[in-house]
Amino acid sequence: MTEYRVPADEISLLDYLFGALLDGRNSATTDGVRRALGREAKDFGEYVGETAAAGGWSMEEVPVPAC
Repeated sequence: MTEYRVPADEISLLDYLFGALLDGRNSATTDGVRRALGREAKDFGEYVGETAAAGGWSMEEVPVPAC
């Protein structure tokens, strides 16, 4: 990130945040989806596949900025 001139304090903050989020302490699952929606949670990959197949996302609708 230093190559992109990101300030050192921001790099330090991002390093801490991603370290804390991805260190495994947040990997436990709960029954929140079942209690809120009345069904079991789906795997994210399954959700993405179903949503894409149903036309939930279309690249034609998203303007792609020129670089």
